[in-house]
Amino acid sequence: MEDYSKHAIERFTATDLSSLRGELTQSGLDSWQAAELISAFLNTRGYGVSNHAARGAASRIESVGCTLKSMQEELEKLAFVM
Repeated sequence: MEDYSKHAIERFTATDLSSLRGELTQSGLDSWQAAELISAFLNTRGYGVSNHAARGAASRIESVGCTLKSMQEELEKLAFVM
């Protein structure tokens, strides 16, 4: 098990998270499309993510009401430096 305290935690801006949340909640995406959107969000910021992990995150984000805090936490879990 990795010690995540050694890794820098990415703090995505509230503006970026709000924009992503809007796209996820207002565009009627299915879980595959939402996962692709999350992957693209992370990829443009220099992070990789597995498709399976992105689908799981999309489901969890939807289930907790898609708050900025919950999105930040999910994205921190997913993102790995490329």
